[in-house]
Amino acid sequence: MKVLPIIFLLLFLQNCSFDNKSGIWTNENTTKENNNTFNDYKILSESDNSFDKVIDIDKNFKFKDYKTIKNKEWSDIFYSQSNNIENFFYNETKNTLLRTKKISNYKIDPKILMVKNDIIMSDEKGNIIVFSTEKKRIISKFNFYKKKYKEIKKRLNLSTKKNIIYTSDNLGYLYAYNYVTNRLVWAKNFKIPFRSNLKIFDGKLIAANQNNILYFLDIKNGDIIKIVPTEETIIKNFFINNLSINNEYSFFLNTYGSLYGIDHTTMRPNWFINLNQSLDINPSNLFKGQALISNEKYVVASSNNFTYVIDINSGAVLYKKNFSQSLKPFIFDNFLFSVTHKNFLISMDLSNGKIIYSYNLENQLAKFLDSKKRKINIKHMSLVNNKILIFLNNSYVIKLRLSGEIEEIYKFKNKIYSSPIFVDGSMIYINKSNKITIIN
Repeated sequence: MKVLPIIFLLLFLQNCSFDNKSGIWTNENTTKENNNTFNDYKILSESDNSFDKVIDIDKNFKFKDYKTIKNKEWSDIFYSQSNNIENFFYNETKNTLLRTKKISNYKIDPKILMVKNDIIMSDEKGNIIVFSTEKKRIISKFNFYKKKYKEIKKRLNLSTKKNIIYTSDNLGYLYAYNYVTNRLVWAKNFKIPFRSNLKIFDGKLIAANQNNILYFLDIKNGDIIKIVPTEETIIKNFFINNLSINNEYSFFLNTYGSLYGIDHTTMRPNWFINLNQSLDINPSNLFKGQALISNEKYVVASSNNFTYVIDINSGAVLYKKNFSQSLKPFIFDNFLFSVTHKNFLISMDLSNGKIIYSYNLENQLAKFLDSKKRKINIKHMSLVNNKILIFLNNSYVIKLRLSGEIEEIYKFKNKIYSSPIFVDGSMIYINKSNKITIIN
């Protein structure tokens, strides 16, 4: 009879949701990717530092219960012009509303869009695919490329406005395609690969190439309105230069590590600052960072070792914090929320630079599960229903209060491949099998 309890114990350990075999602690799928312009610049520079400690939130400090946003579309790969997110409304019933068949036989880009119930995506073959959630089928599939580019893997950067998908690629093309009329509106060959996200503002399409040249283009025909050359790096690194904009400025972080504040009216740089803090400052030095985020007062940028909070008007560094970002942070109600390369969740008050809290997510997770601390690999972070959602590479999700306390841990049935987006109370993503999943 003593054998039975032992068998039951073994079965329990084998099926425990958070045991070593569940994968929550380990990454199941690891992947390791005219000179007069400068005359009027304000040049700013910075120096070095380093941070790694737990800071508990003050017992008297309370975050408010904020209003949620039920957004209707996701027309930019980073959601908004500023790359910042909002406090999205999400039903959180975890009911699967839709799971499609395989959308493409080729690898789909992890950044997807959604406009008017249509999910827009691209694959490495160069296909732009539009799937209607109403008709539950692909309603448009467009490939711009000729046979001579057949064997080249394409990396497309997408943005959309009024039924037109604007696309730049790693071959140097930039084109506009109307997916409703199935018509190519215009196309240009700039011959140098593009290497940034796209922004659309005031009738202009803004993009940058791998040589860190910034283009302002007429959105109607693709004609060049203005070119802003910046520092070129000899060795191409994994950092993809990045754009963020507000109503007055375009902010451009290039692969050399220089951040530019460019006036929308004149399309001339107002200021710039170099964030590459290596002792080896030369054009071949590799810069690493994350996507910029901005609001009406600040632009937040990260470098190899530091996070900077910068005044949008002057380019002055208001705060320099000695931690780097592992993924794109977000600003909410004047607070910055970020995850560092050492997997610390940090909240900072942007009005005074004070760290509200700093918690090691691996320690927090171990305490919550009452288990030994191990390594986690974080894929994405979002804000829904006044909660922070941390998505792990193995499709576990850690749900935390704004104060940094873990509230819940759960796992999706199939692996999340794309960055999840939140539209009309639902979460949408592409899984590892190239199938669209919509969860209410």
